[in-house]
Amino acid sequence: MTDPPRYSASKTSGGAPIDLIGVPFNSSGTSDGVALAPAVLRHTGLVGALIRAGHAVVDRGDVGIPAMSPFRDSSSHVIAVDAIGPMIDAVRDAVAGSLAAQRLPLVIGGDCPVLIGCVAAVARLDTPRVLFVDGHEDAWPAERSPTGEAADMEVGWLLGRSIDTLPAALRRRLPRLSPDNIIVLGARDQAELAEAAVESIDGLVRTIRPEAINVDSAGVADAAVSELDARGPWWLHVDLDVLAADSLTAVDYPQPGGLDWPALTQITRRALASPQLLGWTITIYNPDLDPEGAGAERIGRYVAEALS
Repeated sequence: MTDPPRYSASKTSGGAPIDLIGVPFNSSGTSDGVALAPAVLRHTGLVGALIRAGHAVVDRGDVGIPAMSPFRDSSSHVIAVDAIGPMIDAVRDAVAGSLAAQRLPLVIGGDCPVLIGCVAAVARLDTPRVLFVDGHEDAWPAERSPTGEAADMEVGWLLGRSIDTLPAALRRRLPRLSPDNIIVLGARDQAELAEAAVESIDGLVRTIRPEAINVDSAGVADAAVSELDARGPWWLHVDLDVLAADSLTAVDYPQPGGLDWPALTQITRRALASPQLLGWTITIYNPDLDPEGAGAERIGRYVAEALS
């Protein structure tokens, strides 16, 4: 048996090398919307923004995404369920290669199920841990999901919840995330969950709502990062619908409330300064809702400011 590749947690200060990995995956089963985000963000200067922030960047291109169907599977209740496993494998392998080379993988979705592939890569090497910055908890049971999109479900799957109806091949690909190894920042969909009689994961995992973050984003970020740092290496996931609608309109499922750009930047900057950080996902930007490109340009500035 060969030893796993050696790796170390990545520091982003001092111009750490970055691998940009695109994942044009839309769990609605289509190739438009959020699937276009990696290409549009590149076109509007994301790589240049990273370079101007002082980082060596290698654009690894996009991972391959299998053909998808926009129809909801009658057994699993999930759209394009047969494409999710191959996507997980492709992301896992791309991220694992970056970690083995001791580079920082910056994974641009697409939508939130790309996180599963990132966690799968980490799980090959260490106990996976995640700082999950998102406007939604993403732990719907598939049969109760209002959309059927895996983007409603990926945290639940990582926690081992509501996976019995999934195809066996997909279940085998899912890494397991312990509830005490994920911290959720910014979820604000508790009223929607309550209306649907779906149990919140708030009682299972540490969840900090936007109201508390907006009062003291620096303090919340420092406490969350310190807690994860004490346990070992961890992954940062940022779903841009954690932002308020007046900060970014180009998301598919906007909600009242949310964070502003300075609060998100402060959280992200604190996370990226951690010596235990392994990698970073950014998801849920929909270029079809941003015809003038202002949202894409603002995302590029956010990335550069967080890394500067």
